[in-house]
Amino acid sequence: MTDNKKSGLLVVVSGPAGSGKGTVLSSLMQDDDYRYSVSATTRGPRPGEIDGVNYHFLTREAFEARIAAGEMLEYTEYCGNYYGTPKREAEEVLRNGYNLLLEIEVAGAANVKRLYPDAVLIMLLPPSFTVQEARLRGRGTETEEKILARLAQTREEIPHVTEYDYVIYNYDGRADEAVADIRAIVRAERAALCRNADAATRYFQ
Repeated sequence: MTDNKKSGLLVVVSGPAGSGKGTVLSSLMQDDDYRYSVSATTRGPRPGEIDGVNYHFLTREAFEARIAAGEMLEYTEYCGNYYGTPKREAEEVLRNGYNLLLEIEVAGAANVKRLYPDAVLIMLLPPSFTVQEARLRGRGTETEEKILARLAQTREEIPHVTEYDYVIYNYDGRADEAVADIRAIVRAERAALCRNADAATRYFQ
């Protein structure tokens, strides 16, 4: 656990398909200061997925009941299914002084920033749109229709980068640099005076 006993930071990481979010966030999770939020969804589990580990799998009625009760930190509906972050678990992580990582799209990120102005929003990008397309095609795991849909979604989402606090480029073979950049951002944000307004008082305790 971090030496700073204050609340942890809420860190939102967004990025288009092919940005390397999975690799970067997996590396960050090796640090004891970070925790990853398990999202809730109304879609059914895929082979190998475990309830409470990959997602909290809920019925549509249960998810909507949580929305009505104010129990979701953020949520969105995508392709007919709800996806969101349970508020109670997220706030418990922050109270315990850990930095909470949320991997969500731009709409969800905007909702989080509105509800939690202190949240740190980071956009992770490939070096360019051309590189992103090459990465998606290089995977060899998706149909042409799916690739084009992902690229079209990128064109819609990238203009929202101006709503983020930071942008980090994830270059091929240099994911460790992107990880280091996020760590540096979080360290700087935790040391910001706005988060340590009682520094003078605490110094003499």
